[in-house]
Amino acid sequence: MASSNQNGETDTQGRTSACEDFVGITSTDEEVARKFLRKNDWILERALEEYFDQTIAVDDSPETSKMSPKKKPSTECIDLTGESPTTSKDPSEESEELSLISWNVDGLDLENLAERARGLCSFLVLYHPDVVFLQELIPGYVDYLKKRAVSYHIIEGGEDCYFTGIMLKKTRVKLVESEIVNFQTNQMRNLLVAQATYKGQKLCLMTSHLESCKDQAALRMKQLSLVMQRMTNAPDDVTVVFGGDTNLRDTEVAKVGLPANVLDVWEKLGKPEHCRYTWDTKVNSNKNAKYVSRCRFDRVYLRPATEEGVPRLGPSHMTVLGVEPLDCRRYISDHWGLYCCFAPA
Repeated sequence: MASSNQNGETDTQGRTSACEDFVGITSTDEEVARKFLRKNDWILERALEEYFDQTIAVDDSPETSKMSPKKKPSTECIDLTGESPTTSKDPSEESEELSLISWNVDGLDLENLAERARGLCSFLVLYHPDVVFLQELIPGYVDYLKKRAVSYHIIEGGEDCYFTGIMLKKTRVKLVESEIVNFQTNQMRNLLVAQATYKGQKLCLMTSHLESCKDQAALRMKQLSLVMQRMTNAPDDVTVVFGGDTNLRDTEVAKVGLPANVLDVWEKLGKPEHCRYTWDTKVNSNKNAKYVSRCRFDRVYLRPATEEGVPRLGPSHMTVLGVEPLDCRRYISDHWGLYCCFAPA
């Protein structure tokens, strides 16, 4: 009997935890969570998949957003990256600079995930980036962005577990084609590549989440070598930008070596101290780390176009994002985001 009671308590705790995770990801309530979880044998991943597969009525208030069986589902999406459909023209539309955000959003951490995703959208509103590189996305996070950031075209680097993504501002950057380049990897990593055009210029945009952990250095350097090869081999009339969570240490980059025509944007801008560290457990408490680790894991590399007559873009600005905690007292991610601008040389 004691064993049965203990198992019952464990089962109840598991269901309570699943409800909390469901509510945290979807911004619904416990009633909606229990409905979908019961239908899916209390398996969180299946419940989330069914929830996001349905067209839901969206309430812009995160506290009251829910699916009501009494209401006819709406196909309308609320764009959190624009104030309203009647908002005056965004001044960034006329900018000659190409702007970019790169961020590992840590979608695998389900705690406060909906609030953290809304935090990301707030930076899209604030900075209006032309290109966004994202790492550690999960399917639910992508579905949230598709409903809340409709002014962006979203390209996914996978569909299972966690993966990368590229977002392109529809009014500024036009997608030509995309591909996924497989890596030698132990951790489901790859290279997501998007060919695009911007103000008549050809762009090759690439993001990845290179192999994690210090003991995976050899594999990570092989992945970096492949990235550098792709950047170098791009046609001369194409501007190539690679960014992401590289997990790189400076010694590893030195061993691989950067091609002469590839720039480390942070170094090119004079190594600004305020954005030296993008993984900083001294400040960022999301992982509750008992140690201090300060690393420049997130990096952006540029290979400018060199063909005569083609505009040559160069780095003009870089800063880190997400260094202030949200209302939940957690950060958007355990990584800081990087915001970069590239101006005609």
